Order: sequence, then C-alpha cells, then structure tokens
Amino acid sequence: MQQDFFQYQAQTTPHPLAMEISHAEGSYIYDIHNNKYLDFVAGVSACSLGHKHPRVVEAIKAQLDKYLHVMVYGEYIQESALKLSKLLAQHLPKNLSTTYLTNSGTEAIDGAIKLAKRVTGRGEIIAAHHAYHGSTIGALSIMGFEERKRAFRPLMPDVRFIGFNNLEDIQQITSKTAGVVLETIQGGAGFIEPQNDYLNKVQAQCNKVGALLILDEIQPGIGRTGKLFGFEHFNCIPDVVVTGKGLGGGMPIGAFTASKEHMMQLSSEPKLGHITTFGGHPVIAAAALATLQEITETNLIEQTLEKEQLIKKHLVHPLISEIRGRGLMLAAITSSADITNQMVLKCQDKGLILFWLLYEPKAIRITPPLTISNDEIIEGCNIMTSVLDEIFNSSS
Repeated sequence: MQQDFFQYQAQTTPHPLAMEISHAEGSYIYDIHNNKYLDFVAGVSACSLGHKHPRVVEAIKAQLDKYLHVMVYGEYIQESALKLSKLLAQHLPKNLSTTYLTNSGTEAIDGAIKLAKRVTGRGEIIAAHHAYHGSTIGALSIMGFEERKRAFRPLMPDVRFIGFNNLEDIQQITSKTAGVVLETIQGGAGFIEPQNDYLNKVQAQCNKVGALLILDEIQPGIGRTGKLFGFEHFNCIPDVVVTGKGLGGGMPIGAFTASKEHMMQLSSEPKLGHITTFGGHPVIAAAALATLQEITETNLIEQTLEKEQLIKKHLVHPLISEIRGRGLMLAAITSSADITNQMVLKCQDKGLILFWLLYEPKAIRITPPLTISNDEIIEGCNIMTSVLDEIFNSSS
C-alpha cells in the first residue's frame, strides 16, 4: 500500500509517517503487521471517545438503517442534527442558542467570519499572531504565521493581527472591527493559555465597539480541557463559539453557534447566506450526538483533570522543561526540536503514538482520548521517559 499511497494520494509533508493501518479500538491503533500502538494523539484531538466507541458505532449503524443524505442543509427536519443542536444549546450560555452544522472546523470558522460581517456590516477581522484556525482561504487569512500562508496570497483583505495575551493590543479593536477570532487556548503556537483575564478584557472591548468575539473551540472544546468548553475556565462568554474535531467522535464535523437573532441574518438578504450540501449529515450528526451525550452524561470531563495530573506526575525528565495546557490538551516542551523529532519517531517504534504541534518545534503533542485509562497513561509515560533516557544518555 505504501507505493500506491505515495503515488495516488496527495501528500501534506515530504516525509509522512506512512503507518499502514489495519484497525483501531479503544486507545490503540493496529498496523497491518498486527503491531499495537497506544494512541496519545487521538487523531489530533478528534477521537474524544477513542476508537470504535460502542455508543458512537451503534448510533452510526442505527442511522445507516434509516437514511443517508436526503437534502441540502437546513431544508428538512432531520432528527439527529436537530437533537445535536438542541443538546449543544442546553450546555451553552443562553446567548449561544442556535447552531449551524458544517463539515469541518475550518468551514465553521469561515461561516463565523461571514456571520460577524453580516451582523455588524463591517469588514475588518482581527486575529492573533501564531493563530491557527484551518486551511480554507478564509481561515488561512487569519492564520498568524506568515511563512505558512505567503505562498497562497492574495488572501482575504482587512485582516489585522494582535498579540495573544497582549493587553495593549486590545485597543486595536475598534468601531471598524466586525469580529475578533481567537483560539480559547492557542494550539499550533504551543498550547498557550490566556492570562490576566485576557479573554474577558477582549470581550469587554468588543462589547464597547460593537464587534463580535468569536472563540475557536475546535481543539479545546467538548471536554478536552476539563470543562465542556474551554472558555468556561476563563471568565468569558463569546458571541460566537466554533467547535469541531472532538465533537464528531471520529467523524468529520464542525459547528458555529450564536444567538438566534444573529444566526437568522444568514437566512435572508440574501437568502442562503451560508449554505452547505453535506453539513449536518445525518450519520455524522448521529455520531456527534452520541459523543456529546456520552461526555455530558458520564464523569469523563471530571476525570480529564485527574488524568492531566497523572501525566504530569509520571512525565518528569531533565529533557522536558515544562508541560503546557490543561486537561488532556497538553504539550511537553523539550530542550530542542531535534529531541522532539526523535521522541515522535522513536516512541512510535516502541508502540506509542505522539505528534508535533504546528508552529512550536520543541513541543510534543499529548492529546489522548478522554477515555484513556490510568494504566494506559502510565504505560505511555513510561515509554516516553525510557526514550528520553536513551536520548539523554546518547548525548552525554
């Protein structure tokens, strides 16, 4: 399969890991040689309930027996999409009551940008340096990393960048600003958390000038940080919240949620202000509904904070300078990019899946399924520390 993979599938990097997958279940992925790998990445924070979770699989199969795609988004009443949207509203602040389901997080970001422009009648969008919100042209335009977007210019105009956690830069949000798009916790930058009540101060400035605050919860949302939504940690309620990744339980989904009043503006002047054929697909919505039900009806969220502490207890080594993030959205920072690269590759050889972050080359991604057991966490940490010992001893 490797030869065909490199021949027929477009590549995103010059040297993909190219593991040939046979099957996956729980916290483990298996290759075609029946090698077993403990998954500390969860499809880059997407597989909230691990692989092939029974409740998710059952929901998918039940929906398959009913119907697949029947109509473009928003015309027919389809039970799984409706129940998912209602359940989201029940777990969000009252001003976040109406959801538009999309096919991916990046598509939801684009929809949220359009919504901000439509509601305010303004054109300027503000984002943060080192931000990552996806790869469509709209989301790429608010990526705060010039090296990764230079080749695709010209991009969306009227975009301004501010420093995440820079309180002085908040004054750049003015009456010209339609929306401010921020990750609740910056992902690609190295799992950077807001400090000094930053998000609340941004929200206050947005309220003052009539702009919308859009929080990207695609990675920190759906229980990953020890709250259902990351912003619950930070004394802030946004005007628009964007979700994805972990909401689908391993299926592709995105969503943006705002007030009913705001969302109605996408339905007229013009009609079909935002439209998608497959958004809210019944099978994917069924999987997402089952995922959200499992996370909100169990103690998985509470356990996430306990598992964070377990990882920090067992992952102590001279080559790790700090562990950033919270819950099961963690990044172990090593002393060099070379050590991080060795860790990802050597740990895979020993049966542990790790991964990189987008902009911070010294970061090791640790984002396992929320369902990972304590024993599996200890197993993974032991593999990591043994490899760190090998690297440390070989360099001394």
